[in-house]
Amino acid sequence: MDNRKHMRTEKKTAVKNSFGRLLATGIFVLIQVAWLAYLLLYFYRDYAWISLLSTFIAIILVLKIYGTSTNSAMKMPWIIVILAFPILGILIYLLFGRSIVTRAVKKRFNSIEESYKKSLSQDENILKEVKDKDIYIYNQFHYLSDHEGYPVYKNTDIEFYSIGEEGLEAQLTELEKAEKFIFMEYHAIEEASSFDRIKDVLIKKAAAGVEVRLFYDDVGSIFFLNKDFIKEMRANGIDCRVFNPIKLAFNMFMNNRDHRKITVIDGKVGFTGGYNLADEYFNITHPYGEWKDTGLKLTGDAVKTLTMLFLSMWNSIKKTDEPQDDYVKYIKASDYGYKAVNNNQYVVPYADSPLNNNRVAENVYLNIIKSAKHYLYITTPYLLITEEMSRELAMAAMRGVDVRIVTPGIPDKKLTYSLTRSYYADLVRYGVRIYEYTPGFIHAKQWVSDGEVSVVGTINMDFRSLYLHFENAAYVYGRETAADILNDFYNIFRRSEEVTDKYINKPRILRIGQCILRLVAPLF
Repeated sequence: MDNRKHMRTEKKTAVKNSFGRLLATGIFVLIQVAWLAYLLLYFYRDYAWISLLSTFIAIILVLKIYGTSTNSAMKMPWIIVILAFPILGILIYLLFGRSIVTRAVKKRFNSIEESYKKSLSQDENILKEVKDKDIYIYNQFHYLSDHEGYPVYKNTDIEFYSIGEEGLEAQLTELEKAEKFIFMEYHAIEEASSFDRIKDVLIKKAAAGVEVRLFYDDVGSIFFLNKDFIKEMRANGIDCRVFNPIKLAFNMFMNNRDHRKITVIDGKVGFTGGYNLADEYFNITHPYGEWKDTGLKLTGDAVKTLTMLFLSMWNSIKKTDEPQDDYVKYIKASDYGYKAVNNNQYVVPYADSPLNNNRVAENVYLNIIKSAKHYLYITTPYLLITEEMSRELAMAAMRGVDVRIVTPGIPDKKLTYSLTRSYYADLVRYGVRIYEYTPGFIHAKQWVSDGEVSVVGTINMDFRSLYLHFENAAYVYGRETAADILNDFYNIFRRSEEVTDKYINKPRILRIGQCILRLVAPLF
């Protein structure tokens, strides 16, 4: 316990970062909003027709929002704000809520993504095999393959890492073997000891003629890096890009971040999971107690999809490659005659984008819940979910499915932690069991069900991951990987505190506060 207290109070190492740029942008955006609000309120006070016009616009906006296909949990905060404060609500919605701002961005991103998806093809024999085994799994695969363009693969070996440290070591080993190209895409990179080890390998490989591309999210890395990092990478022969850099003039796209974690090596080996490339993810530093994360290594055919995902994002920011050329040079690189050691499992690497209305991440999760028969175990750092997902989890528990959800015991964001806990009561009332990981912060995003189905990736159970961020994961149908992940869950349960009973009969006054918190949950 004393060690836990020490880890909780440990501070992050001071690094040269871009916090000043973030602060300046925030101040400038606030000035823009304040100035526009002042002008609107000035005219609103002195001109009666402005008041009538604002009321009319507010009603039109509310009807427009109500009529969208977005989940009701995403609509209600905007509707309430606009009706309660017409002038300010309209202004905030026009700056933060409308999708029309990103129409050109959407068109470009979706066009490039679709062109790359065409480079992938589905082996229909694999789908037929799955259909003969389990119609529910086949239906899930049919949705991902036929409707979303993410093929099901069989000739792929899968290795699960129960802690981020194991994943890092495996990644370093495979990076050392690179001969042709290395692609890395991460939400957060910290120029500290863990990434320094990776950087040394990348520099060495670039000097040996290996093509190295590095891609990171600006907001995700803003407390870790500044613009000198890109210059350093390029000076060492590493092609480096930043996703969606924050700018002084606010635009809606700033709210959509790249939360993916992907490494591809020669089109042969790929990594994904929950961990970023920063020291806290590997328990080198401990700002939130013991950090728990997991990951997967894929070797074989399924790496094609990870390669496609990287290239589509890379070129969406600045198009320098053509899909038809990249197919031959990079995606087809997976066709090197690899024979999987374990050819009994099926895997679908997939992704989600906020720039279309498909909601792939949420649909996959909902389908798993609906088809669960015996048990469903979940870890997530945040639990901010829609009524639909809450209802499906409750229905699964009422069907007799053993549903358990593990969240952190030590939070990284106290307000989000309070929001997470506000969802407990509604779930435990119907039989869902809730655990909190007492050693620290559980950042892993993993699901396992019925000894056959598992998912590991970047997708949290919150509105940001399910509606606002670019995400990715791997869906696996196979007993070997499910057994590894189930064993990890048993270890997690042993180190966690079950808090189910604490939330069965919550005082009414607390429920009122939780309702208020949950109203703004989609904004976090």
